[in-house]
Amino acid sequence: MSLNTVAVLGATGLIGGQLVELLEADAAVSSIRILSRRPVDISHPKIRVIVFDFTDADAFRSAIAGCDAVFCSVGTTQRKVKGDAAAYRKVDYDIPVHAAQYCLETGCSRFLLVSAVGADSKSGNFYTRLKGEVEDKIRSMGLPLVVFFRPSLLLGNRAEFRLGERIGEWLMRPLSFLLPARYKPIAARDVAGAMLRAAKSEGSGVAVWEYREMKVAR
Repeated sequence: MSLNTVAVLGATGLIGGQLVELLEADAAVSSIRILSRRPVDISHPKIRVIVFDFTDADAFRSAIAGCDAVFCSVGTTQRKVKGDAAAYRKVDYDIPVHAAQYCLETGCSRFLLVSAVGADSKSGNFYTRLKGEVEDKIRSMGLPLVVFFRPSLLLGNRAEFRLGERIGEWLMRPLSFLLPARYKPIAARDVAGAMLRAAKSEGSGVAVWEYREMKVAR
């Protein structure tokens, strides 16, 4: 599958940063659009940073038009939004759902989304329920290829320190062999590599990749 032009949402995050590095090194990819709400300090001959307000439908649609694949790994935290559920939803629901919608409208055939382990729209947990709602909505759109990636605890060096995740990593690393596969910690690089491999595949429809699929896809 040709990936001449791609777009990345969430390029400054743990997975997004790894994905951008892989795309830069991939000879099959000639143009990488970084879609962002604020300026991003990334410089590479393949990269064009497009800064716009994600609530601007025309700008968002234009940024995606002409892409062969869109990779989305955006996400916020309760600390960043100060516990505001509506603000959380604007990032974790609105952005990926609108990105998928504009893929459909502009003819982009591949949408790759980082979701979360346990995503379920009927969950009693706010986070996993929201991720499930996102998946359900995008699943219903009828895009040619959608792949949801459901990592558990991510391993890697974040620019932003997250105490809860760091503690979880300390606890889970030595005990990961006891966990069911889908809950095992996974390196962000493995998730990014899986996203790129899925985008290049000849598959169609909707797929869910959890730990086993992502590790195989290195």
